[in-house]
Amino acid sequence: MLGALQRSLRPALSRARPWRRELQVTRACAATPAAALRLHDDHLVVHHEGTPIRLNYVWLRDHCRSASSYNSKTNQRNLDTVSIDLDIRPDCTALEDGHLVLAWPGGHVSKYSLSWLAQNSYEGKKKSSVQPRILWNSDIYQNANVPSAKWETFMSCDDELKKFLHNYLLYGIAFVDDVPATVEATEAVCQRVSLIRYRVETTYGRMWCFTSDFSRGDTAYSQLALDRHTDTSYLQEPCGIQVFHCLKHEGTGGKTLLVDGFHAAEKLRQQSRENFELLAHVPIRHEYIENSDNHRNHMNGIGPVLDVYPWNNEVYLIRYNNYDRSVINTVPHDVVQRWYVAYRELTTELRRPENELWVKLTPGKVIFIDNWRVMHGRESFTGLRQLCGCYLTRDDVLSAARGFDLQA
Repeated sequence: MLGALQRSLRPALSRARPWRRELQVTRACAATPAAALRLHDDHLVVHHEGTPIRLNYVWLRDHCRSASSYNSKTNQRNLDTVSIDLDIRPDCTALEDGHLVLAWPGGHVSKYSLSWLAQNSYEGKKKSSVQPRILWNSDIYQNANVPSAKWETFMSCDDELKKFLHNYLLYGIAFVDDVPATVEATEAVCQRVSLIRYRVETTYGRMWCFTSDFSRGDTAYSQLALDRHTDTSYLQEPCGIQVFHCLKHEGTGGKTLLVDGFHAAEKLRQQSRENFELLAHVPIRHEYIENSDNHRNHMNGIGPVLDVYPWNNEVYLIRYNNYDRSVINTVPHDVVQRWYVAYRELTTELRRPENELWVKLTPGKVIFIDNWRVMHGRESFTGLRQLCGCYLTRDDVLSAARGFDLQA
C-alpha cells in the first residue's frame, strides 16, 4: 500500500519541482491507510472521526485558504471561481497531521484541516442544526425559569447582553425589565440589540405607538382579542424581531399570548410527515391593503407556511397569519383540499391550551419576539391601553450574537 502511494506521487514530483518541499512533507504521510482517503473521478472521500466526507474537486479548489486564493484579513475570496477547470483533479493527495494536502495541476498546493472540512462538509451540516433551540410549551418555558435582563445592567454590561441574546436564540423570546415607560427609553433598549428596521418606517413609523383608536387599517388598533399570528407575512421577507412595551393600561384584560410555532411544526412533522411537507412547499400569498386619507399601502408577500433548510430539514421560518392570508390561487384544486387539511392540523396544534404562554405586559417590561418563530396574540381588553414598539433587523441581531461567539 505504501509503495503504491509512493509510485503515484513519483510522476507528479518529476513534473513539479517547485513543489518539492510541500510534496516531500506530504510523502512523509504516505503510511496513512489508503482506506482513509479514496479518489474518484470528480471527488474524493476522506474519513474523519469515523465519518466519510465526500468532497468535490472543484469545491476543494474553490475553498482553498492559501494566501493567493483567500484573503484572511478581509475573509473574502481572491480566487476567481469561474477560472477553475471544471474537470480539475489533484495530481497528488495525502493526509498529514490531521490535514488533507492536495497538489493541483500548475503547481498550486492546498492544505485543509480535516476538522474544518468536516465542519463545512455537507455531511457535517446535514447532521447539525443551524441554530440550537429549545422548543417549548407553557410548562417547559415556565419551568426553565428564564431570567429577564435588567435595564441598567443591560444598557452598560456586555455580559448581560450576551445572556439576553443567548436566551432569545434558545427560546425565541426574551425580556428586559425596569425600562422607563417612555418611547425614548424603549427605542434605546431596542438599539442596544439591533438596528430598527427602516423598511417599515414609512408604513408604521420608526417607533410606533398605538392605542385602540382604529387610526390604522389593522385589527391591532382595536380592543378586540387577536388570535396567534406572525407579523408582516405580507412582506417578501417578514420582519425578524417584534418588540412590545406597554406604556400604560387603565383597564382590564389585554394579556399577551405567545406560542412557539416551531414546537407546533415539529409536532405536526411527527404526526403527519405528508402534511408537514405540504405546508413547507405550497406557496401562499399574504396581503396588506390600506386605503385611507392618510395612508395608502398595498404589500404582497408569497411563501410557504413553513420554510425549512433543505440540507437538514430544520424549520427556520413560519408564516402564520389568518387575518392577512390572501386568495389561495398558486396551486391546483386537488392540492388546495390537502392544504386545508394540513393547515387545520397545524392550527389544532397551535391552539392547544398547553402550548399557550400568557404574559401580562406592564410598564417597564419590554418583550423581544422572534417573529420568524414565535406567534403572538392578545386577549380583549377594556380601558386605555397604550403600547409602543418596533421591528428590528434579524440579520443584525444574529450578527450581534455571533460577535459573542453564540451559534446563530
